[in-house]
This record gives sequence, C-alpha cells and structure tokens, in this order.
Amino acid sequence: MIGVDLVSLDRIQKSCDRFGTHFLDRFLSQYEQELCISNNKLNIQRIAGFWASKEAISKALGCGIGKELTFLDIMLDKNIKGQPIAILKENKMQYFNLQHIALSITHDHNLAIATAMIVFKS
Repeated sequence: MIGVDLVSLDRIQKSCDRFGTHFLDRFLSQYEQELCISNNKLNIQRIAGFWASKEAISKALGCGIGKELTFLDIMLDKNIKGQPIAILKENKMQYFNLQHIALSITHDHNLAIATAMIVFKS
C-alpha cells in the first residue's frame, strides 16, 4: 500500500504562530519536536515534512488519522544519513500486521511532500 500527502509550509507556519506548542504537541512527540529545532529555532520545513509523513502513512494504511490511528501512534526519526524512519507503536504495528514502513520526504518551493509505502507481514 502507498500513501502520499502534500502540505504548504505557510499552512504549518500559520498553525505554529497561532497555536504554538499546543499545535506541535497534537502531532509530534517531544523527541520529534527536538528534531525540528535548528539553531534554537523551529524548522518549519521539517515540521511540514513530518506532518505530511504521518498523513501519508495513515493514508497508506487506509484509515486516515482518527480512531484507529492517531498522530502520536506514528514515530518518526532520522538515520545516520538523514533518511527518515517511521514506525508505529508496537500495539499498532500488530493491529495493522505491519512488517515495515518505507518513507520519503521532499520539499519544493513552499511545499512538503511525503510518500509512505507499507509492507505487511505475510
């Protein structure tokens, strides 16, 4: 299964400006928020990429963000080369019978785009 999401950086910036940490707490763990700080400043491009990533994963699972899967059930990180890594909380990995999530994030102009590919256990 594949999921894709696109978000404008302006939309994420407006939400950060309007709701501050409440907005970030809604969809990012404390660790993920720390990954989104560069030079003591929020990295809106990375925040937008993380938003798009979590949305793309939920779309690949066919459920969207809601009752079956919340933003905070999805955990994002970067490997040593900076490639995004995504996993679900253990109970959600089992619930959806997942083996692996492949994730790609890109940015162009004022947009963040993420594509997620889900590999199910056989």
